[in-house]
Amino acid sequence: MVFQALSSAYMPIGAVLVSPEVSDVIHSQSNKLGREKNILEQVNKIAPKFQEGLKAFSDSPIIGEVGCKISLSSKHPESTFFIRACPLAQIRGTGLILGTEFVDNKSPHDPYPPEWGVGAYFGAQCEKHGMLVRVSGDNIMMSPPFIMTLEEIDELISIYGKALQATEERVKELKSQSK
Repeated sequence: MVFQALSSAYMPIGAVLVSPEVSDVIHSQSNKLGREKNILEQVNKIAPKFQEGLKAFSDSPIIGEVGCKISLSSKHPESTFFIRACPLAQIRGTGLILGTEFVDNKSPHDPYPPEWGVGAYFGAQCEKHGMLVRVSGDNIMMSPPFIMTLEEIDELISIYGKALQATEERVKELKSQSK
């Protein structure tokens, strides 16, 4: 499904691939949307379909499976290593969504010097072990797909832990050089 690829199934984003014939019919009727007197009329036309989509999404067994996968996976000691033992980052998340902000002493007011490229280094370490993460400065964002297996979640946790250990060593090295 295309919509799951756009947001890893975390947000109700939709996209549809259609043939030119279907696209032509949709385009020929597109001038009829937007003729309402105000935005409430537009919302009232769209809302029922949006609610149907949300209901289908919330009724999906995928949502329950993710919670089960995370609770089973969190029984492994390596899954909590990086949250408890990492002094160089604030790590937060819920379910499979995870954010990491690399800051000194876990304080948002003490960022690392930008020239150190801590986030980029972490991203490179993840890539070295076969996992891609979104890097934005010293912030890392992860939102893997809901359809991950327990083995894949364990592998994600393992790679994340290895990358954090390597990044922690790199930060120690950079701190010693800057003294």
